[in-house]
Amino acid sequence: MSDQKPSFGHVPVMLNDALERLVPPSPDCLLIDGTLGLAGHSSAFLSRYPGLRLIGVDADAEVQAIARARLEPYGDRVSLVNLFFDEFFSGYAAAVARGEAERPGLVLFDFGVSMFHFRESGRGFSLQGDERLDMRLSSGAERTAADLVAELDERELLRIISEYGEEPFAYHITKAIVRERAAARIDSTARLADIVRGAVPAKARYGRIHPATRTFQALRIAVNDELGRIERVLPAAISCLAEGGLIACISFHSLEDRIVKRTFRSLELRKERAYFKEAGDRPIPVGEAERGLVILTKKPVEPADDEVAANPASRSAKLRVARAVGGARS
Repeated sequence: MSDQKPSFGHVPVMLNDALERLVPPSPDCLLIDGTLGLAGHSSAFLSRYPGLRLIGVDADAEVQAIARARLEPYGDRVSLVNLFFDEFFSGYAAAVARGEAERPGLVLFDFGVSMFHFRESGRGFSLQGDERLDMRLSSGAERTAADLVAELDERELLRIISEYGEEPFAYHITKAIVRERAAARIDSTARLADIVRGAVPAKARYGRIHPATRTFQALRIAVNDELGRIERVLPAAISCLAEGGLIACISFHSLEDRIVKRTFRSLELRKERAYFKEAGDRPIPVGEAERGLVILTKKPVEPADDEVAANPASRSAKLRVARAVGGARS
């Protein structure tokens, strides 16, 4: 399979793997891309499958404006929604249950933060340069990374850096942040990076990755409730799938992948009550069905060596795919 040519300065991660494994169950089915980003994956699917229709979901209005321009050639096959994916699927799953929305044949999630955010957004995702310490994927989010650094008590800040960043020097970093924020609010990426660099042992300051990388990851996850959103969205998205529909998740660190793996396994071919008929004020069960998932990737698919060489950002990516079976009704 030949590689897709990147455009809009964006290289979608594991694109060929996603195209190979997410074959639409019907030519004109609906694809819901829950993490539209710059539409690299979605545009490739729309190009390959002329009957495919798309709902593209993204919380970032600035990114979605770029995606809209990219998807313009596909006309009314495309509908865009500016929401976090868990918020969208909460409402969409309810509409599906009422018979008011179409069940998608394909659902795709790419949980990584796009290179646009690191290179162009100016919101403090990157350790390069000096930007405001924001890290919000949506301007509607309540608190910035600077707010968290300033307001969280020491114990909670330590938990976030330790758990979300899997940072071995979380205790020392937290102590340094608490000490420095008492002198002046930490509002810039450069100041926070310098504080972290000074807090870790000398041997950890000049490694392959910047010593503040894990701390920045932890704060970004906390600001956007990234793990909580994945926990909430997967059951809702899976409940929406058409019979034979496919769900694919691309994760970039163990915390995300663990949630996907656990959720897929918890729903693997389990027997459950299929649906209920309302009769007065009490629900009457009217059917039993085998409803759940067939996991198609017993181990996560990882990017090929040539993709990692061409796009180092893909090196930690993992793809898991499952198929919905039984009990789905239109």
